[in-house]
Amino acid sequence: MMGSAPQQASAVGGGPPDSPGSPDSSGATSGALPGAYLAVSGVGFHYEDSAILEDINLSVGRGEFVALVGPSGCGKSTLLNLISGVLAPGAGQIKVVNTAKNLKNQDRSERASRLGHVSYMQQKDLLLPWRTVSENGRLGLELRGVGAAETDTRVKRLAESFGLSDVLGSMPWQLSGGMRQRVALLRALLPDNPVLLLDEPFGALDAITRSGLQQWLLNVLDRSEKAILLVTHDVEEAILLADRVLIMAPAPGRIVAEVVITLDSGTARNLEASTTPEFVEMKKRILGILRRQGPEGQTQ
Repeated sequence: MMGSAPQQASAVGGGPPDSPGSPDSSGATSGALPGAYLAVSGVGFHYEDSAILEDINLSVGRGEFVALVGPSGCGKSTLLNLISGVLAPGAGQIKVVNTAKNLKNQDRSERASRLGHVSYMQQKDLLLPWRTVSENGRLGLELRGVGAAETDTRVKRLAESFGLSDVLGSMPWQLSGGMRQRVALLRALLPDNPVLLLDEPFGALDAITRSGLQQWLLNVLDRSEKAILLVTHDVEEAILLADRVLIMAPAPGRIVAEVVITLDSGTARNLEASTTPEFVEMKKRILGILRRQGPEGQTQ
């Protein structure tokens, strides 16, 4: 993950991975790859008469970090809601390792069961103000019926690696924004689900706090075997954290390009990396693809 070859990667076709309009950058894939922890195949979603997403195809392998970037309104958060089971797709299939459930036309209770295999961290920490840090962190385990003793042990063990041991008894209002996001990630990771969805988790933070948490997240997830899908508007964040960047266009939302992050093996994934020539070149390439998408999502 994040600089090392993932156990399983998805390809967006056979042409240049960053060339919009080619068969391989249009969002079409060869389908779910063997060993993929998350596979999205031909997914579409409509709201009333509007097409929000169209023919979304992607796979995320074990230990792989994939970022989704695109303009506001292209359906990135909607896609995460579909993957998590909050919404049901109008077309296509979404599968997670160990569940292999097609979400199309499933009722609400069946979709809800899928939340037992997907962790979802949103931009707002959504901590319950009447619960302590420890009580917020253990919420997912409680909902699964994990015993109190095991829950307490797991919370304390992970809290130590998160730098939260000293604030387990604190209330959310007593924490900084950065600490609250750590608690939110603790809550997301404790159930040990195979798939982790991150919807702009640091978007509401100031630049200094955000950069520190990006580096911290790299360290926390460096040896993780989870399939991670990040939504972000920050191209630098996508390059810093991800193994691959998928670029979306709006009206309707669709994947138009894939950029594989290939930083030199001697380049550390940290803030200093953003000043290296290869990092700057990747940023220019991704921004160029985004700019070539017109206001209605048409390639210019």
